[in-house]
Amino acid sequence: QVQLVESGGGLVQAGGSLRLSCAASGTIFSINDMGWYRQAPGKQRELVAVITSGGNTNYADSVKGRYTVSRDNAKNTVYLQMNSLKPEDTAVYYCNADIARRWFGGAHAYWGQGTQVTVSS
Repeated sequence: QVQLVESGGGLVQAGGSLRLSCAASGTIFSINDMGWYRQAPGKQRELVAVITSGGNTNYADSVKGRYTVSRDNAKNTVYLQMNSLKPEDTAVYYCNADIARRWFGGAHAYWGQGTQVTVSS
């Protein structure tokens, strides 16, 4: 079994910062892409940022220059540093990872339980 456990959400004023963490545990052979998605009330889940195993990153236009995604491969953990937060960043943030549990069988997508980020104006 594989689990993704997120932490770091909360309530912050506009202009503030938060750092999210997501640790993968369980039977893991390798982890490919890791990333963050978010879902605001009444909206579809959207990609926020993704980082490959080699450290290449990609961001949604709405967060470029404000958010930074990073990972610690030794700890199977991905981070999301969020700066200059805006009320429109309010959402449930979900961690996602593409994980192979064995050397055979390929990789599958796993999701965290979600963590609430609320930005007050």
